[in-house]
Amino acid sequence: MRILFIGDIVAEAGLRTLHAVLPTLKKRLAPDITIANGENVSRGFGMAPPHIKGIFSAGVDVITTGNHVWDKREGFEVIGRDERILRPANFAPGVPGRGWALYDRGGWRVGVLNLAGRIFMNPAENPFIIAEEAVEALKSAGAKAIFVDFHAEATSEKAAMGHHLDGRVAVVAGTHTHVPTADGRVLPGGTGFISDVGMTGVRDSVIGVEKVPSVKRFKTGMPYMTPSAEGKGTLMGALFEVDERGLCVNVARVEENEP
Repeated sequence: MRILFIGDIVAEAGLRTLHAVLPTLKKRLAPDITIANGENVSRGFGMAPPHIKGIFSAGVDVITTGNHVWDKREGFEVIGRDERILRPANFAPGVPGRGWALYDRGGWRVGVLNLAGRIFMNPAENPFIIAEEAVEALKSAGAKAIFVDFHAEATSEKAAMGHHLDGRVAVVAGTHTHVPTADGRVLPGGTGFISDVGMTGVRDSVIGVEKVPSVKRFKTGMPYMTPSAEGKGTLMGALFEVDERGLCVNVARVEENEP
């Protein structure tokens, strides 16, 4: 089983890059399932229905999200209805959508779990406890391999989650910071781990937004608007290879520039 995971798709440039790069990338890497974090696709904040449709039409099978998932009210209905879209499982009970689901791909039943961190993030239920409950539910439902998108700020929290679930899931991959990390590896128990896969958007930017207003904002402390960056994009992500045990045997970073 080969799982391709794509980092946070940021604004129109990120979606354009996804369409330009992903079809060729999938032909080369031959993933059985393609997962992408889409919470920043609509001008950097949330997911409007046309942009959700655009992510799927580019070749993504499952969309994960995070703290920006509710930033576009017009997307609530689709998020609540479409089982290919996940929001963090440790959000408050009763909110739209689902935090985990099962997908049949390549003769495998793959469980995908979305979690949000709590360090320097919006309030949420304890992701470590929710992770245990969700993993057991996914295994009881027949998941052969489980992929976890942990959308969190603190590297320490992500590393702790990796070790917490080591040997129980195939992959724990981090999102949210938009900055790819160099710590991709297979943990001792067989779980593939990386603190952050990065973003899909304009690299020559400040994590996906224009440089000049971002610098002015930091320099002056004034609330300058920071529009999404324009320019050539880069798709960032990782490819995870999973064996018959449902554990990871290889982690490889993926990076492709828009032509």
